[in-house]
Amino acid sequence: MNTQSLSTGTAWAETGDLRALMMRAAGIRDAHWGRTVTYSRKAFVPLTNMCRDTCGYCTFVKHPESPEANIMTPEQVLATAQKGEREGCKELLFSLGEKPELRYERARKGLEKLGYSRLTDYLRDMCELVLTETNLLPHVNAGTLTDDEIDVLRPVSASMGMMLETVSRRLTRKGQPHYACPDKVPVQRLRTLERAGEKQVPFTTGLLIGIGETFAERIEALHAINDAHARHGHIQEVIIQNFQRKPDIEMANHPEPALEDMLRTIAAARIILAPEISLQAPPNLSARHIAYLEAGINDWGGISPVTIDFINPQHEWPEIRALASSCTGAGFDLRERLTVYPRYLTGDSGFINPGVLARAAGMAQENGLARDQRHIGETA
Repeated sequence: MNTQSLSTGTAWAETGDLRALMMRAAGIRDAHWGRTVTYSRKAFVPLTNMCRDTCGYCTFVKHPESPEANIMTPEQVLATAQKGEREGCKELLFSLGEKPELRYERARKGLEKLGYSRLTDYLRDMCELVLTETNLLPHVNAGTLTDDEIDVLRPVSASMGMMLETVSRRLTRKGQPHYACPDKVPVQRLRTLERAGEKQVPFTTGLLIGIGETFAERIEALHAINDAHARHGHIQEVIIQNFQRKPDIEMANHPEPALEDMLRTIAAARIILAPEISLQAPPNLSARHIAYLEAGINDWGGISPVTIDFINPQHEWPEIRALASSCTGAGFDLRERLTVYPRYLTGDSGFINPGVLARAAGMAQENGLARDQRHIGETA
């Protein structure tokens, strides 16, 4: 879609009647997903908090000279995974900074002590460790990936992800949040989306809104995601995430997007994206998250009973039974899914390594959702 058509084609979402927009989006959601809203019960492993990017809104990343900078050991990874398994988690989410060893000597030396020269190779072996020692399904959120890196990770993960965030090149200029961040150049992230599709990887992506992008740029990003999915069928879910101020970031005084802004963006996403793409928004980043249901979401994303949200540590996860009650009050039934969505669990899909597929299929009901719905009848 060219720039002119984008600029003239966003008014319906940006300035149109919000209630009508939300009703249209909710109708699309109801027709494809019904009145079931899902979540993934996960354990969150921040494999390393070092990163070669220095985004202006990030509190997760620590400079290698910080005493908080670290690379988790295999023992630490396994301890978190086993704790999650005991609490009924199905997903082990690996989140990590992007390629810190290419920028920082301390990151290189930290990997060398573990016997590795490349973070992706260490991540691969940690996925295998989780598969061998637990019943969890690894989901890899490693940022931009080369063809070779995807090939390394695909056999040991059920799904992968990378937030597109934005397609705005403006935000890479000096003074903007993505300045001097090589992995946040839009073309690099779009290439990873395309590579994941070509290699048939069930993939999660999404937008981070409120970091300085225009509404038209959000629409452009949604079309870019949908176009990649149209070519390959690999986008399993799209997250609409709202920027949150934190005291220790460059953007500590930057305004957060209002609830209406979130609702408009969610509704626009539901209308633009293919209906089979799940639409997600995080429930812990807004006290009024139940309103997202009216705008067309069908999923809350990962919620952990054992680990914090390391990306937004000041925002606690909702208690899952309380979230289920709120969903019921809004006319929805909360159900637990796996990290990989039902349509990829068929034996002939070709989207998951056979060994991992066999495990995932064994964890699923006939409808593809998790067989063990732990939050139903969960004890305190």
